[in-house]
Amino acid sequence: MSYFKVLGFNKEPFSTSPDPEFFYLSKEHETALTNILIELRLKRGLSVILGDVGTGKTTLSRKLVQDLKEREDFVFHIILDPSFENEHLFLTSLLRNFEINVGNYIQPTILDLRESLERFLFQKGVSENKTVTLIIDEAQKLNEGSLEILRVLLNYETNEFKLLQLVLLGQLELHSKIMNIPNFFDRISFKYTLNPLDFDETKEMIEFRMKQAGYTANMHLFLDDALKEIYQYSRGYPRRITMLCHKAIKNLVLKNRFVVNADMVKELIDEEIKSGWLRRDLLLQKNSY
Repeated sequence: MSYFKVLGFNKEPFSTSPDPEFFYLSKEHETALTNILIELRLKRGLSVILGDVGTGKTTLSRKLVQDLKEREDFVFHIILDPSFENEHLFLTSLLRNFEINVGNYIQPTILDLRESLERFLFQKGVSENKTVTLIIDEAQKLNEGSLEILRVLLNYETNEFKLLQLVLLGQLELHSKIMNIPNFFDRISFKYTLNPLDFDETKEMIEFRMKQAGYTANMHLFLDDALKEIYQYSRGYPRRITMLCHKAIKNLVLKNRFVVNADMVKELIDEEIKSGWLRRDLLLQKNSY
């Protein structure tokens, strides 16, 4: 029997996999998702979501994909790692993933690839009235050549709308990259920065994930003092919250305990400190309270 079933869960409640069913929509995540969907429906072109490591960008992208799958008028693709060495590889990847026929070219040039992509965008966007959407996670990995390709693709438009809808989700260093390309920055229709959760949202996120995993018992597994410790340690970053909660409920099973209290959370954090696996910034934070 899996450890989480011992505690009354049907699924693992604190997996770090980006499962949209376990995505807690904080106010900021909901704002970001709602605005992205509006931008896509209006076909305005470029949306950029920034956030520090662990703020939920990847899970947000999966939630967006889940929503788009329910809409028959969308043609979309998501790139999880946009580390392309050159423009030719990037364009080739786009055409392959959108299942675009390059034609009879034996060795198509960059111009050939661009023209094939442009024909595809006009066919889908104008003739078939589809919304072609490209979502790029880890967008801070885009190099200047790839960003230039995206800038050119955003130029493909009718008198009424952009033919390609582009959603970039990246870490904060993406900001400086974009700021250094003014004619790319000027094309951003919606920009947003995700911040960590506050204490109430941290508590709600933990409760939400437990409920999604099938927990129905009246007993609270996490006491209030434990939740405060989790928040102080995690600073409201969803990934850190998830990982610490996973360790806590696993500890319940291993040590035959019934609830997670503040002492248990402190024990888990102290174990990380002693093992040398706690990041320096978190260690300094731990020493400050």
